[in-house]
Formats: sequence, structure tokens, C-alpha cells
Amino acid sequence: ANKKRYETSVKKPFEAFVQELIDRMGKLDKQYRITPKEAIFRIHRDVRFSNDKTPYKLNSSALITAGGRKGMGLPGMYLELGPEHLRAYGGHYMPDKDALYQVRSKIAKDPKAFRKLYEGERFKEMFGGVRGERNKVLPKEFKAAAEGEPLLFNKQFYYFSQLPAGKVTSPQLAELFMERFDAMRPMNDYLFSLKG
Repeated sequence: ANKKRYETSVKKPFEAFVQELIDRMGKLDKQYRITPKEAIFRIHRDVRFSNDKTPYKLNSSALITAGGRKGMGLPGMYLELGPEHLRAYGGHYMPDKDALYQVRSKIAKDPKAFRKLYEGERFKEMFGGVRGERNKVLPKEFKAAAEGEPLLFNKQFYYFSQLPAGKVTSPQLAELFMERFDAMRPMNDYLFSLKG
């Protein structure tokens, strides 16, 4: 009964919105030229091991990277539109062991370059700072550098900007997300270009 309403009120508009973002991001960098189908996550929840058996997510989400939603280790933007908030995420959310070591090595080598990015006025205004779970213990080669740069303890390096849910119908919505993408690009480039 609600499937048609979902398709016309949520699914199709969200696909069109994701396509618009892909088109705009693709003009800045060809790697983002993917299809909405490759970027959008399913609305079905995995309820197998959950006490909450609600079958559907309340938000629509997409990951726009060169690998689409399967490109967790690639630069891009994750977006989430729901009844309570709209969010644009960037950064390295789940770096594997090698990628984490490379990010930490790059930061330890030149902590000022990293600090300049996250203390930049635009980045701070949009995202507040770099977030992520932290390790209690660091490999010994990073301990000295961590005294000056505590973010080396992070095992995730992500950031997000939240907009009021009421903006979902704004004709400026794509522009608002592109402003956030533009603000996160220098940090994304830093975290994912690991040549040092």
C-alpha cells in the first residue's frame, strides 16, 4: 500500500538528487562518474541479530565515490537524508590496518600540514573538526608525534555537517551539499593521497 507512495515521494526524488550530485562532482573530478544505483544504499535493514525488527531504515543514504557504495576506502561524500537531519560526511571512516598506518605516518611526518587543514576556518565552520574512535595505545613510532598531535590516536578520520531536516525540500539542497563537498575536498585529498 505504501510502496507507490515511497517510490514517488522518496525513492525517485532521492535518485534524482544523487544524480545531480554525481553530475556536479563529476565535473570537478571524473572519478565520481557513477550511477545512482551504484551509490545508493538499500532501505532494508539487516534485522537478523537486532532486537529492533523494524524492516526499513528511516533515512535514504548514498556513498558517492569512484566505487560507489562499495568504495568505503575511497575519497568522496556519504550523504544521509532522514526525518530528523540531513548530513554530508567525508573522510576515512573505516581505514584498514595498512591505510591507517599510512595516514598516521603522513600526519606524524608533517603534523602542521594536517593541523592547517582541520583548523582552517571553512573546515571548522562546516564540520567542527575531525571525529573518530581512538586507540588507547599507539605503535611506538607515533608516540612522540602524538604528544603534539593527539588526533594520531584516531583509528577513524571522518567529519560531517548537519543541516535541518526541513531543508530537504529546498531548491538549494544540492548546492548546500556541494558547498560541504567543496569544504571537505582538501582534507579528503590529504587523507587519501598517501604518498606523503
